[in-house]
Amino acid sequence: MNLAFYNTLTRKKEVFEPLNPPNVGLYVCGPTVYGDPHLGHARAAIVFDIVFRLLTHLGYKVRYVRNITDVGHLENDADIGEDKIAKKARLEQLEPMEIVQLYTDQYHKAMGALNILHPSIEPRASGHIIEQIALIEEIIKNGFGYEKDGSVYFNVVEYNKKNNYGKLSGRVVEELLDNSRDLEGQNDKKNSADFALWKKAQPEHIMRWPSPWSIGFPGWHLECSAMSAKYLGSPFDIHGGGMDLLFPHHECEIAQSQAAHKHDPAKYWMHNNMITINGQKMSKSLNNFITLDQLFAGEHEALDQAYAPMTVRFFILQAHYRGTLDFSNDALKAAEKGFRKLMNSIITASTLSAGENSTSDIPGLVENCEKAVKDDLSTAALISHLFEGVRITNSVKTGEETISKDDLALLNRMFEDYAVTILGFQSEIGQTGQSLVDPLMELILDIREDARANKNFDISDKIRDALKGMKINTKDEKDGTSWSYDG
Repeated sequence: MNLAFYNTLTRKKEVFEPLNPPNVGLYVCGPTVYGDPHLGHARAAIVFDIVFRLLTHLGYKVRYVRNITDVGHLENDADIGEDKIAKKARLEQLEPMEIVQLYTDQYHKAMGALNILHPSIEPRASGHIIEQIALIEEIIKNGFGYEKDGSVYFNVVEYNKKNNYGKLSGRVVEELLDNSRDLEGQNDKKNSADFALWKKAQPEHIMRWPSPWSIGFPGWHLECSAMSAKYLGSPFDIHGGGMDLLFPHHECEIAQSQAAHKHDPAKYWMHNNMITINGQKMSKSLNNFITLDQLFAGEHEALDQAYAPMTVRFFILQAHYRGTLDFSNDALKAAEKGFRKLMNSIITASTLSAGENSTSDIPGLVENCEKAVKDDLSTAALISHLFEGVRITNSVKTGEETISKDDLALLNRMFEDYAVTILGFQSEIGQTGQSLVDPLMELILDIREDARANKNFDISDKIRDALKGMKINTKDEKDGTSWSYDG
Protein backbone atom coordinates (compact mmCIF):
# COMPACT_ATOMS: atom_id res chain seq x y z
CA MET A 1 0.00 0.00 0.00
CA ASN A 2 1.23 3.46 -0.92
CA LEU A 3 2.17 6.21 1.48
CA ALA A 4 0.05 9.32 0.88
CA PHE A 5 0.07 12.84 2.35
CA TYR A 6 -2.35 15.72 1.94
CA ASN A 7 -0.57 18.39 -0.09
CA THR A 8 -1.73 21.88 0.92
CA LEU A 9 -0.44 23.22 -2.41
CA THR A 10 -2.67 20.99 -4.57
CA ARG A 11 -5.42 20.67 -1.94
CA LYS A 12 -5.60 16.92 -2.30
CA LYS A 13 -4.10 13.72 -0.96
CA GLU A 14 -1.17 12.52 -3.06
CA VAL A 15 0.97 9.38 -3.18
CA PHE A 16 4.38 10.27 -1.77
CA GLU A 17 7.06 9.97 -4.45
CA PRO A 18 10.40 11.46 -3.36
CA LEU A 19 12.42 13.45 -5.86
CA ASN A 20 15.59 11.41 -5.34
CA PRO A 21 14.74 8.09 -3.66
CA PRO A 22 15.72 6.68 -1.23
CA ASN A 23 16.75 10.16 -0.05
CA VAL A 24 14.11 12.47 1.40
CA GLY A 25 14.51 16.15 2.30
CA LEU A 26 12.21 17.40 5.07
CA TYR A 27 12.19 21.03 6.23
CA VAL A 28 10.02 22.22 9.12
CA CYS A 29 9.73 25.74 10.49
CA GLY A 30 10.95 25.68 14.09
CA PRO A 31 10.27 28.12 16.93
CA THR A 32 11.08 31.79 17.33
CA VAL A 33 12.93 31.49 20.63
CA TYR A 34 11.75 34.38 22.79
CA GLY A 35 9.56 32.54 25.33
CA ASP A 36 8.83 29.20 26.96
CA PRO A 37 7.67 26.41 24.61
CA HIS A 38 3.92 25.83 24.76
CA LEU A 39 1.33 23.29 23.68
CA GLY A 40 1.18 24.76 20.16
CA HIS A 41 4.91 24.17 19.73
CA ALA A 42 4.42 20.60 20.93
CA ARG A 43 1.80 19.77 18.30
CA ALA A 44 3.92 20.88 15.34
CA ALA A 45 7.02 19.16 16.71
CA ILE A 46 5.18 15.89 17.44
CA VAL A 47 3.40 15.78 14.06
CA PHE A 48 6.60 16.15 12.07
CA ASP A 49 8.44 13.83 14.44
CA ILE A 50 5.91 11.19 13.30
CA VAL A 51 6.63 12.07 9.65
CA PHE A 52 10.37 11.70 10.33
CA ARG A 53 9.90 8.42 12.22
CA LEU A 54 7.56 6.94 9.61
CA LEU A 55 9.76 7.78 6.62
CA THR A 56 12.82 6.39 8.42
CA HIS A 57 10.90 3.24 9.39
CA LEU A 58 9.91 2.74 5.75
CA GLY A 59 13.57 2.71 4.75
CA TYR A 60 14.05 6.24 3.44
CA LYS A 61 17.26 8.13 4.18
CA VAL A 62 15.83 11.31 5.66
CA ARG A 63 17.61 14.62 6.15
CA TYR A 64 15.37 16.50 8.56
CA VAL A 65 16.06 20.23 8.91
CA ARG A 66 14.21 22.23 11.58
CA ASN A 67 15.37 25.81 12.02
CA ILE A 68 15.67 28.13 14.99
CA THR A 69 14.46 31.69 14.30
CA ASP A 70 16.71 34.02 16.30
CA VAL A 71 16.47 37.24 14.27
CA GLY A 72 14.14 39.09 11.91
CA HIS A 73 10.76 38.00 13.28
CA LEU A 74 9.04 41.32 13.93
CA GLU A 75 5.96 41.77 16.10
CA ASN A 76 3.77 42.46 13.06
CA ASP A 77 3.76 40.39 9.87
CA ALA A 78 3.53 43.66 7.91
CA ASP A 79 7.24 44.37 8.64
CA ILE A 80 6.68 46.80 11.50
CA GLY A 81 7.36 46.71 15.21
CA GLU A 82 10.28 45.44 17.23
CA ASP A 83 12.14 42.21 16.69
CA LYS A 84 10.49 39.77 19.13
CA ILE A 85 13.81 38.56 20.53
CA ALA A 86 15.30 42.06 20.78
CA LYS A 87 12.19 43.25 22.63
CA LYS A 88 12.41 40.37 25.12
CA ALA A 89 16.10 41.11 25.62
CA ARG A 90 15.34 44.77 26.33
CA LEU A 91 12.65 43.85 28.85
CA GLU A 92 14.87 41.30 30.59
CA GLN A 93 17.99 43.50 30.33
CA LEU A 94 19.92 40.75 28.61
CA GLU A 95 21.81 40.39 25.35
CA PRO A 96 19.55 39.07 22.53
CA MET A 97 21.69 35.95 22.17
CA GLU A 98 21.27 35.25 25.89
CA ILE A 99 17.52 35.18 25.26
CA VAL A 100 18.06 32.93 22.23
CA GLN A 101 20.22 30.48 24.20
CA LEU A 102 17.90 30.43 27.21
CA TYR A 103 14.75 29.62 25.25
CA THR A 104 16.48 27.31 22.78
CA ASP A 105 17.64 25.25 25.76
CA GLN A 106 14.10 25.31 27.17
CA TYR A 107 12.70 24.16 23.83
CA HIS A 108 15.20 21.30 23.57
CA LYS A 109 14.46 20.20 27.13
CA ALA A 110 10.71 20.07 26.45
CA MET A 111 11.19 18.26 23.14
CA GLY A 112 13.36 15.68 24.86
CA ALA A 113 10.68 15.08 27.49
CA LEU A 114 8.14 14.51 24.69
CA ASN A 115 10.51 11.94 23.12
CA ILE A 116 10.90 13.97 19.93
CA LEU A 117 13.88 12.90 17.86
CA HIS A 118 16.58 15.44 17.11
CA PRO A 119 16.49 16.80 13.56
CA SER A 120 19.44 16.03 11.30
CA ILE A 121 20.34 19.73 11.17
CA GLU A 122 19.08 22.63 13.29
CA PRO A 123 20.34 25.85 11.66
CA ARG A 124 19.92 29.33 13.14
CA ALA A 125 18.90 32.30 11.03
CA SER A 126 21.69 34.47 12.47
CA GLY A 127 24.27 31.94 11.29
CA HIS A 128 23.18 32.23 7.64
CA ILE A 129 23.28 35.95 6.91
CA ILE A 130 25.68 35.44 3.97
CA GLU A 131 23.29 32.97 2.30
CA GLN A 132 20.36 35.31 2.81
CA ILE A 133 22.21 38.28 1.29
CA ALA A 134 23.12 36.13 -1.74
CA LEU A 135 19.46 35.14 -2.15
CA ILE A 136 18.33 38.77 -2.03
CA GLU A 137 20.89 39.68 -4.71
CA GLU A 138 19.50 36.94 -6.97
CA ILE A 139 15.92 38.16 -6.45
CA ILE A 140 16.92 41.75 -7.28
CA LYS A 141 18.85 40.60 -10.36
CA ASN A 142 15.75 38.79 -11.65
CA GLY A 143 13.63 41.94 -11.29
CA PHE A 144 11.50 41.06 -8.25
CA GLY A 145 13.25 43.02 -5.50
CA TYR A 146 13.97 46.72 -5.01
CA GLU A 147 15.96 48.81 -2.55
CA LYS A 148 14.61 51.89 -0.81
CA ASP A 149 16.58 53.89 1.77
CA GLY A 150 18.67 50.90 2.81
CA SER A 151 15.81 48.39 3.00
CA VAL A 152 14.99 45.82 0.32
CA TYR A 153 11.47 44.67 -0.53
CA PHE A 154 9.91 41.93 -2.64
CA ASN A 155 7.68 43.35 -5.37
CA VAL A 156 4.56 41.22 -5.09
CA VAL A 157 2.69 42.99 -7.91
CA GLU A 158 5.56 42.56 -10.38
CA TYR A 159 5.98 38.92 -9.35
CA ASN A 160 2.27 38.23 -9.75
CA LYS A 161 2.33 39.31 -13.40
CA LYS A 162 4.15 36.08 -14.32
CA ASN A 163 3.49 33.92 -11.28
CA ASN A 164 0.66 33.20 -8.89
CA TYR A 165 1.24 34.85 -5.53
CA GLY A 166 -1.43 33.21 -3.40
CA LYS A 167 -1.45 29.72 -4.92
CA LEU A 168 -0.69 28.09 -1.56
CA SER A 169 -3.00 30.14 0.66
CA GLY A 170 -5.69 31.05 -1.85
CA ARG A 171 -5.14 34.78 -1.29
CA VAL A 172 -5.73 37.17 -4.20
CA VAL A 173 -3.22 40.00 -4.69
CA GLU A 174 -5.85 42.53 -5.73
CA GLU A 175 -7.82 41.84 -2.56
CA LEU A 176 -4.66 42.09 -0.46
CA LEU A 177 -3.95 45.51 -1.97
CA ASP A 178 -7.54 46.71 -1.44
CA ASN A 179 -7.71 45.46 2.15
CA SER A 180 -4.26 46.63 3.24
CA ARG A 181 -4.32 49.81 5.27
CA ASP A 182 -1.43 52.22 5.29
CA LEU A 183 0.82 51.44 8.22
CA GLU A 184 3.46 53.62 9.77
CA GLY A 185 6.92 52.76 8.47
CA GLN A 186 5.67 51.33 5.16
CA ASN A 187 5.86 54.47 3.02
CA ASP A 188 8.97 53.15 1.30
CA LYS A 189 7.08 50.16 -0.18
CA LYS A 190 5.84 50.34 -3.77
CA ASN A 191 2.81 48.21 -2.87
CA SER A 192 1.23 47.53 0.50
CA ALA A 193 1.44 43.76 -0.11
CA ASP A 194 5.23 43.87 -0.62
CA PHE A 195 7.30 42.25 2.11
CA ALA A 196 10.78 42.91 3.48
CA LEU A 197 13.81 40.97 2.34
CA TRP A 198 16.22 43.20 4.26
CA LYS A 199 15.48 45.93 6.81
CA LYS A 200 17.76 48.84 7.58
CA ALA A 201 18.40 48.85 11.32
CA GLN A 202 17.36 51.85 13.35
CA PRO A 203 19.98 53.16 15.81
CA GLU A 204 18.33 51.37 18.74
CA HIS A 205 18.18 48.00 16.93
CA ILE A 206 20.80 45.73 18.53
CA MET A 207 20.80 42.81 16.06
CA ARG A 208 22.42 44.09 12.86
CA TRP A 209 24.79 42.98 10.12
CA PRO A 210 26.54 44.69 7.18
CA SER A 211 25.05 44.23 3.70
CA PRO A 212 25.33 45.87 0.25
CA TRP A 213 22.30 48.02 1.14
CA SER A 214 22.71 48.98 4.80
CA ILE A 215 23.60 47.85 8.28
CA GLY A 216 20.47 45.86 9.02
CA PHE A 217 18.88 42.45 9.37
CA PRO A 218 17.08 39.94 7.11
CA GLY A 219 13.32 39.58 6.70
CA TRP A 220 11.64 36.73 8.56
CA HIS A 221 10.47 34.88 5.43
CA LEU A 222 13.90 34.92 3.84
CA GLU A 223 15.69 32.74 6.38
CA CYS A 224 13.76 29.56 5.64
CA SER A 225 14.20 29.96 1.88
CA ALA A 226 17.96 30.35 2.32
CA MET A 227 18.49 27.58 4.88
CA SER A 228 16.24 24.97 3.23
CA ALA A 229 18.00 25.47 -0.11
CA LYS A 230 21.45 25.30 1.52
CA TYR A 231 20.89 22.00 3.32
CA LEU A 232 18.30 20.24 1.15
CA GLY A 233 18.84 21.71 -2.30
CA SER A 234 16.08 23.22 -4.38
CA PRO A 235 13.56 21.79 -4.82
CA PHE A 236 13.28 19.33 -1.91
CA ASP A 237 10.54 16.91 -0.91
CA ILE A 238 8.47 18.09 2.08
CA HIS A 239 8.03 21.49 3.71
CA GLY A 240 6.08 21.43 6.96
CA GLY A 241 4.82 23.77 9.64
CA GLY A 242 1.78 25.02 11.48
CA MET A 243 -1.32 26.24 9.65
CA ASP A 244 -0.67 29.73 11.03
CA LEU A 245 2.49 29.90 8.88
CA LEU A 246 0.66 29.20 5.62
CA PHE A 247 0.21 32.93 5.01
CA PRO A 248 2.23 35.02 4.78
CA HIS A 249 5.33 33.00 5.71
CA HIS A 250 5.08 29.98 3.42
CA GLU A 251 3.44 31.94 0.61
CA CYS A 252 6.41 34.31 0.68
CA GLU A 253 8.85 31.40 0.72
CA ILE A 254 7.35 30.10 -2.52
CA ALA A 255 7.56 33.56 -4.11
CA GLN A 256 11.20 33.98 -3.07
CA SER A 257 12.17 30.58 -4.44
CA GLN A 258 10.36 31.16 -7.72
CA ALA A 259 11.94 34.61 -8.03
CA ALA A 260 15.45 33.31 -7.39
CA HIS A 261 15.43 29.73 -8.71
CA LYS A 262 12.40 29.69 -11.08
CA HIS A 263 10.70 26.80 -9.23
CA ASP A 264 8.86 26.09 -5.97
CA PRO A 265 11.04 25.20 -2.99
CA ALA A 266 9.21 21.97 -2.14
CA LYS A 267 7.06 19.33 -3.84
CA TYR A 268 4.76 18.62 -0.87
CA TRP A 269 3.48 21.13 1.70
CA MET A 270 2.12 19.75 4.99
CA HIS A 271 0.45 21.84 7.69
CA ASN A 272 -0.75 20.81 11.12
CA ASN A 273 -3.82 22.58 12.46
CA MET A 274 -4.06 24.63 15.64
CA ILE A 275 -4.81 23.77 19.24
CA THR A 276 -7.80 25.69 20.55
CA ILE A 277 -8.98 26.51 24.05
CA ASN A 278 -12.67 27.30 24.39
CA GLY A 279 -12.83 27.41 20.59
CA GLN A 280 -10.14 30.11 20.28
CA LYS A 281 -6.66 29.57 18.84
CA MET A 282 -4.08 29.02 21.57
CA SER A 283 -1.21 31.45 21.01
CA LYS A 284 1.22 33.79 22.73
CA SER A 285 -0.28 36.82 20.99
CA LEU A 286 -3.70 36.09 22.53
CA ASN A 287 -2.13 35.31 25.92
CA ASN A 288 -4.22 32.16 26.30
CA PHE A 289 -1.44 29.62 25.91
CA ILE A 290 -0.24 26.95 28.34
CA THR A 291 3.48 26.30 28.50
CA LEU A 292 4.75 22.74 28.52
CA ASP A 293 6.38 23.28 31.92
CA GLN A 294 2.98 24.35 33.30
CA LEU A 295 1.43 21.18 31.87
CA PHE A 296 4.15 18.94 33.29
CA ALA A 297 3.87 20.61 36.71
CA GLY A 298 0.09 21.17 36.77
CA GLU A 299 0.63 24.86 37.50
CA HIS A 300 -2.07 26.61 35.47
CA GLU A 301 -5.59 27.69 36.34
CA ALA A 302 -7.00 25.49 33.54
CA LEU A 303 -5.42 22.37 35.08
CA ASP A 304 -6.29 20.43 38.22
CA GLN A 305 -3.26 18.12 38.10
CA ALA A 306 0.12 17.61 36.45
CA TYR A 307 0.36 15.65 33.20
CA ALA A 308 3.35 13.59 32.12
CA PRO A 309 4.93 14.34 28.72
CA MET A 310 3.74 11.04 27.25
CA THR A 311 0.15 11.89 28.21
CA VAL A 312 0.52 15.14 26.26
CA ARG A 313 1.95 13.25 23.29
CA PHE A 314 -0.93 10.76 23.40
CA PHE A 315 -3.47 13.60 23.68
CA ILE A 316 -2.08 15.30 20.56
CA LEU A 317 -1.92 12.11 18.49
CA GLN A 318 -5.53 11.14 19.28
CA ALA A 319 -6.61 13.74 16.72
CA HIS A 320 -5.75 13.91 13.03
CA TYR A 321 -3.00 16.47 12.48
CA ARG A 322 -5.08 18.50 9.99
CA GLY A 323 -8.01 18.88 12.37
CA THR A 324 -8.28 21.35 15.23
CA LEU A 325 -7.60 19.95 18.68
CA ASP A 326 -9.52 21.51 21.56
CA PHE A 327 -7.71 21.57 24.88
CA SER A 328 -9.46 20.65 28.12
CA ASN A 329 -8.49 19.19 31.46
CA ASP A 330 -11.00 16.33 30.94
CA ALA A 331 -9.47 15.47 27.56
CA LEU A 332 -6.02 15.23 29.15
CA LYS A 333 -7.36 13.01 31.92
CA ALA A 334 -8.88 10.67 29.34
CA ALA A 335 -5.59 10.66 27.43
CA GLU A 336 -3.70 9.78 30.61
CA LYS A 337 -5.95 6.80 31.25
CA GLY A 338 -5.80 5.65 27.64
CA PHE A 339 -2.03 5.93 27.45
CA ARG A 340 -1.48 3.90 30.61
CA LYS A 341 -3.89 1.22 29.42
CA LEU A 342 -2.01 0.94 26.13
CA MET A 343 1.44 0.77 27.74
CA ASN A 344 0.32 -1.76 30.36
CA SER A 345 -1.07 -3.97 27.61
CA ILE A 346 2.17 -3.76 25.64
CA ILE A 347 4.00 -5.12 28.71
CA THR A 348 1.32 -7.76 29.25
CA ALA A 349 1.55 -8.90 25.60
CA SER A 350 5.24 -9.65 26.11
CA THR A 351 4.36 -12.08 28.93
CA LEU A 352 1.54 -14.00 27.19
CA SER A 353 1.71 -17.72 26.49
CA ALA A 354 0.92 -18.95 22.99
CA GLY A 355 -1.60 -21.65 22.10
CA GLU A 356 -2.08 -23.74 18.98
CA ASN A 357 -4.26 -21.28 17.08
CA SER A 358 -5.61 -17.74 17.16
CA THR A 359 -9.19 -16.67 17.66
CA SER A 360 -8.51 -13.14 16.34
CA ASP A 361 -7.14 -11.96 12.98
CA ILE A 362 -3.75 -10.55 14.00
CA PRO A 363 -2.38 -10.20 10.41
CA GLY A 364 -5.50 -8.23 9.48
CA LEU A 365 -5.03 -5.97 12.50
CA VAL A 366 -1.40 -5.26 11.55
CA GLU A 367 -2.52 -4.45 8.00
CA ASN A 368 -5.08 -1.98 9.39
CA CYS A 369 -2.34 -0.26 11.40
CA GLU A 370 -0.20 0.09 8.28
CA LYS A 371 -3.12 1.45 6.24
CA ALA A 372 -3.96 4.04 8.91
CA VAL A 373 -0.49 5.53 9.32
CA LYS A 374 0.17 5.54 5.56
CA ASP A 375 -3.15 7.27 4.89
CA ASP A 376 -2.03 10.86 5.53
CA LEU A 377 -0.72 10.10 8.99
CA SER A 378 -4.04 8.98 10.50
CA THR A 379 -2.71 8.57 14.03
CA ALA A 380 -6.20 8.60 15.58
CA ALA A 381 -7.21 5.58 13.48
CA LEU A 382 -3.87 3.91 14.24
CA ILE A 383 -4.40 4.32 17.98
CA SER A 384 -7.89 2.79 17.69
CA HIS A 385 -6.39 -0.26 15.96
CA LEU A 386 -3.73 -0.53 18.67
CA PHE A 387 -6.53 -0.62 21.22
CA GLU A 388 -8.02 -3.58 19.39
CA GLY A 389 -4.63 -5.15 20.12
CA VAL A 390 -5.12 -4.17 23.76
CA ARG A 391 -8.51 -5.92 23.80
CA ILE A 392 -7.04 -9.08 22.28
CA THR A 393 -4.12 -9.02 24.74
CA ASN A 394 -6.41 -8.77 27.75
CA SER A 395 -8.73 -11.49 26.39
CA VAL A 396 -5.82 -13.88 25.87
CA LYS A 397 -4.56 -13.09 29.36
CA THR A 398 -7.93 -13.97 30.94
CA GLY A 399 -8.32 -17.11 28.82
CA GLU A 400 -11.24 -15.82 26.75
CA GLU A 401 -9.18 -16.01 23.56
CA THR A 402 -6.15 -17.91 22.32
CA ILE A 403 -3.25 -16.83 20.14
CA SER A 404 -0.73 -18.84 18.14
CA LYS A 405 3.03 -18.50 18.53
CA ASP A 406 3.44 -16.74 15.18
CA ASP A 407 0.55 -14.37 15.82
CA LEU A 408 1.84 -13.56 19.31
CA ALA A 409 5.19 -12.58 17.80
CA LEU A 410 3.30 -10.50 15.23
CA LEU A 411 1.22 -8.79 17.94
CA ASN A 412 4.33 -7.84 19.91
CA ARG A 413 6.02 -6.63 16.72
CA MET A 414 2.94 -4.52 15.94
CA PHE A 415 3.11 -2.78 19.32
CA GLU A 416 6.86 -2.21 18.92
CA ASP A 417 6.63 -0.88 15.36
CA TYR A 418 3.56 1.32 15.63
CA ALA A 419 3.24 2.36 19.28
CA VAL A 420 6.94 2.69 20.14
CA THR A 421 8.92 3.27 16.94
CA ILE A 422 6.44 5.35 14.90
CA LEU A 423 4.18 6.98 17.51
CA GLY A 424 7.14 7.38 19.86
CA PHE A 425 5.43 6.29 23.07
CA GLN A 426 7.56 5.23 26.01
CA SER A 427 6.97 4.45 29.66
CA GLU A 428 6.36 7.64 31.67
CA ILE A 429 8.16 6.27 34.70
CA GLY A 430 10.85 4.84 32.45
CA GLN A 431 11.71 8.41 31.45
CA THR A 432 13.06 9.02 34.95
CA GLY A 433 15.33 5.99 34.79
CA GLN A 434 12.95 3.63 36.63
CA SER A 435 12.04 1.42 33.67
CA LEU A 436 11.59 -1.64 35.93
CA VAL A 437 8.62 -0.11 37.75
CA ASP A 438 5.97 -0.94 35.12
CA PRO A 439 6.80 -4.67 34.77
CA LEU A 440 7.16 -4.99 38.55
CA MET A 441 3.72 -3.45 39.02
CA GLU A 442 2.32 -5.84 36.44
CA LEU A 443 3.80 -8.77 38.41
CA ILE A 444 2.39 -7.48 41.72
CA LEU A 445 -1.06 -6.95 40.23
CA ASP A 446 -0.98 -10.41 38.66
CA ILE A 447 -0.23 -11.94 42.10
CA ARG A 448 -3.09 -9.91 43.59
CA GLU A 449 -5.43 -11.00 40.77
CA ASP A 450 -4.56 -14.67 41.39
CA ALA A 451 -5.25 -14.17 45.12
CA ARG A 452 -8.66 -12.66 44.36
CA ALA A 453 -9.48 -15.46 41.89
CA ASN A 454 -8.66 -18.01 44.62
CA LYS A 455 -10.78 -16.00 47.11
CA ASN A 456 -7.68 -15.28 49.23
CA PHE A 457 -8.93 -11.79 50.02
CA ASP A 458 -6.57 -11.28 52.98
CA ILE A 459 -3.59 -11.38 50.60
CA SER A 460 -5.25 -9.29 47.89
CA ASP A 461 -6.33 -6.62 50.40
CA LYS A 462 -2.88 -6.60 52.00
CA ILE A 463 -1.26 -5.91 48.61
CA ARG A 464 -3.81 -3.19 47.84
CA ASP A 465 -3.30 -1.48 51.20
CA ALA A 466 0.49 -1.69 50.97
CA LEU A 467 0.40 -0.08 47.52
CA LYS A 468 -1.93 2.62 48.81
CA GLY A 469 0.59 3.37 51.56
CA MET A 470 3.14 4.02 48.79
CA LYS A 471 0.66 6.41 47.09
CA ILE A 472 -0.14 3.84 44.40
CA ASN A 473 -3.89 3.53 43.77
CA THR A 474 -5.38 0.42 42.18
CA LYS A 475 -8.71 0.18 40.39
CA ASP A 476 -10.36 -3.15 39.62
CA GLU A 477 -11.98 -2.97 36.20
CA LYS A 478 -13.75 -5.40 33.88
CA ASP A 479 -10.62 -6.04 31.78
CA GLY A 480 -8.09 -6.07 34.63
CA THR A 481 -6.64 -3.83 37.31
CA SER A 482 -5.20 -0.42 36.48
CA TRP A 483 -2.92 1.63 38.72
CA SER A 484 -1.80 5.22 39.13
CA TYR A 485 0.86 6.92 41.19
CA ASP A 486 -0.22 9.98 43.19
CA GLY A 487 3.20 10.91 44.55
